[in-house]
Amino acid sequence: MTESQPDQAHWTAVADQWIAWAGTPGHDAFWAYREGFAAYLGAGQGRALEIGCGEGRISREVRALGYHVTASDAVAAMVDAARAADSADHYDVAPAHSLPYADGEFDLVIAYNVLMDVDDVPAALREARRVLKPGGTLFISIVHPFRDRGRFAGPEADAPFVVDGTYYGREHFDGRETRDGLSMHFAGWSLPLQDYMAALEAAGLAIVSLREPQPDKAPTAQWRQWTRLPMFLWIKARPLPVGG
Repeated sequence: MTESQPDQAHWTAVADQWIAWAGTPGHDAFWAYREGFAAYLGAGQGRALEIGCGEGRISREVRALGYHVTASDAVAAMVDAARAADSADHYDVAPAHSLPYADGEFDLVIAYNVLMDVDDVPAALREARRVLKPGGTLFISIVHPFRDRGRFAGPEADAPFVVDGTYYGREHFDGRETRDGLSMHFAGWSLPLQDYMAALEAAGLAIVSLREPQPDKAPTAQWRQWTRLPMFLWIKARPLPVGG
């Protein structure tokens, strides 16, 4: 969940917070989308790489789907936590913009909620493209860009969603969230959707599938809000032929 120098410093400082926050089943938002994630990614085989593995919950899910998984992160404490949880088959401390792997090494590359935390998204996507096999798949999850630029006006399930300011432009976000006795200091970048699309295009990657997932279950008013407006955006992309 890390990269680039200022962002890497932040995630190094909050690694213990993140490991507790994301590693507690049912706590982080991921757990409300877990079934949909597994269904959309689908069972497979071959070699998979997770970029920005954090404490390892995504690598663990991908491994359960049948892949041989390499977990990487720029923060050593995150990799140590993923290893301690036996989340993958191999582990590396490596930033997204400089991966220690050969060209075309992986059938599947996953960047799950990490591109918001890197300073140079185009560089990260170029590296993901480089280590993908020609017929491989890049899976991306990001916080939906529209969600980042707005807020629900209240806690009610039918509360209106309000956008303050502008959707466009690159903005830094920095905030703290406390829930069920755990606190997390989030920081990173909010980009409009067209910026991600331009970076994919420049890296030689073409989108082949896109989902705006709803939570698997919505037992509270807060979760029912996210059945109305997507919290996440999931993308599958594949390398274009050289010269294509």
